[in-house]
Amino acid sequence: MIDHTGINVSNFEKSKEFYAKALAPLGYQLLREFDDSVTGSTSVAGFFGIDRKPDFWIGQGEVNTPRIHVAFRADTREMVQAFYKAALEVGGRDNGAPGLRTHYHPDYYGAFVLDPDGHNIEAVCHAPV
Repeated sequence: MIDHTGINVSNFEKSKEFYAKALAPLGYQLLREFDDSVTGSTSVAGFFGIDRKPDFWIGQGEVNTPRIHVAFRADTREMVQAFYKAALEVGGRDNGAPGLRTHYHPDYYGAFVLDPDGHNIEAVCHAPV
């Protein structure tokens, strides 16, 4: 089981705002933030979901190449739709509107956006209607 993961971003403040707003419909919040005086190298921000521990981190740095794909679990299809809308409102770019992806499985309902650096960020619900 994965404990946490992270990506590098080119503009820390812009990406922090993007993720705070885009992930809010999924129950995520900014939990921890450290600058280079703590990390020894760069600024980082940790976002948490259901476990109240930071499980997704962003860090100022050279953007990952190739770009990263991260999928966040949503409990409902409405949450997927809210994520997509919020992400676009804060500058995300469409990479796949909310909808069924039955080639994965019959109840796979996802939406994809590109973050400010082009990382493919997804919200997905596996529950049937």
